[in-house]
Amino acid sequence: MENEEKKNPRKGGRPPKIDPALHRYSISFTAEENARFLSLFEASGMRVMAHFITACVFQKGVKIVKIDKATMDYYMRLTSFYSQFRSVGVNYNQVVKILYQRFSEKKASAYLYKLEKQTAEFAVLCQKIIQLTEEFEEKHIKKA
Repeated sequence: MENEEKKNPRKGGRPPKIDPALHRYSISFTAEENARFLSLFEASGMRVMAHFITACVFQKGVKIVKIDKATMDYYMRLTSFYSQFRSVGVNYNQVVKILYQRFSEKKASAYLYKLEKQTAEFAVLCQKIIQLTEEFEEKHIKKA
């Protein structure tokens, strides 16, 4: 029993750090300096203010993340549109199979001709969307 206590004198808790931070410093800012500091901290995207200050003091690279809500919204809508486009492709295949199963070949061909016209219009629309996306990326995303 005594040997066990000598091997493990601690009863529990978090293991001690190898190199604990024991030295603390305090600084004071004016209202203007504090506002500037807080805006830099928020722009950095860091969650801990002490880590941000340490990075600034030792001139480590401070990463600034800017989130453009319009870009995010456009990306979300484009993603949802792409998923809808894929579902249209799946439905297209199902419609073609059903047409040939349910109708005569002549009638199925007539319906497929109409469907083909709509598909051509859909393809043109898709090309326009791709073009708009490329323009948007050049103007907004590749700047950052």
